[in-house]
Amino acid sequence: MAKYAVICASNQNRSMEAHHVLNFRTNIKTSKKGFNVKSYGTGSMVRLPGPSIDKPNIYPFGTPYEKVYQELKSQDQQLYTQNGLLSMLDRNRKTKEAPQRWHESRELFDVIITCEERCFDSVVEDLSNRGQNLNESTHVINVEIKDNHEDALLGGRAILQLAQMIESSNDIDADMDGIIEEFTLRNPGFPILHTVAYF
Repeated sequence: MAKYAVICASNQNRSMEAHHVLNFRTNIKTSKKGFNVKSYGTGSMVRLPGPSIDKPNIYPFGTPYEKVYQELKSQDQQLYTQNGLLSMLDRNRKTKEAPQRWHESRELFDVIITCEERCFDSVVEDLSNRGQNLNESTHVINVEIKDNHEDALLGGRAILQLAQMIESSNDIDADMDGIIEEFTLRNPGFPILHTVAYF
């Protein structure tokens, strides 16, 4: 099984929806657990909507989802229930402890799926800056997903489909172009970028 990273800006919405879907995808017939997946953000801080556009809630990476959930709930439960933040954080805290920053991780992955072009650029640049000393290749794929709850749900399903297609390949290096072509035909609403990078 390939090892996956899913990445957005704050490791809160899009990457966590994909992480949740991939993590808990079980096959009843084989009782096989979900995919081997971790999730990250590429931002400098975690940014969440606040009471107004110019007052976002900002947290350092590593702040537990549980802590953010309780803080926002005590600040304005009605607002953060209405805008979906509390249900998003509830999902997150059931998936893993806290948001992680990509640039601080030193794990290797076979496939890295980003959810936004600037996150894709940030990951590719970071891998290049690391010096590629291990000479281990990875496929970096961007599935462009708007940062809202509805699109994150659809994007999570699309990423699950992409991962299933990758898993059905015996040679992802040889088959990746064909997999991406087929995925794009099936999911015209999700533009794709792809490159091979090295750890």
